[in-house]
Amino acid sequence: MSCCCSEGSSDSVVMCPQCGIASKNISMKTIFHQVKFPDVLDIETDNYYYCADRSCSVGYFTQQGKIIAKQQLRAFIGQNSRLCYCFDISTEHYVNSLKAATAEKIKNFVIQKTKLGDCACEIRNPSGQCCLADFKLLDKEFNKAVNK
Repeated sequence: MSCCCSEGSSDSVVMCPQCGIASKNISMKTIFHQVKFPDVLDIETDNYYYCADRSCSVGYFTQQGKIIAKQQLRAFIGQNSRLCYCFDISTEHYVNSLKAATAEKIKNFVIQKTKLGDCACEIRNPSGQCCLADFKLLDKEFNKAVNK
């Protein structure tokens, strides 16, 4: 069974030149599908890294100093974050469904579609990564807040 979430970019980690957080290597396939036109025409193949810090303006960067700003990315939506880019699920929607005790249906849908290979994380998610770990993280944070 083929699944985009089993594929991954290199485990190489480099610090973002603007905010200093550890950033993982990202595939050129992700870069070419994320950078808006006409900026994509100027992208040269290189080893790019993704900055996941939402407050940082850097989207991708190279060790040689090339920077692609988050505003140049198709999926850049400011502070309104997406939890799942493949199926357009916002973090806010999922947290609200956790509060309403209806989140399992959403998470199970994403898990099922991922197992079937119906996701496109490498292309749709600017991090190039699968979102399933993010669902678990939100579940954990929500449960921790509720049990305080």
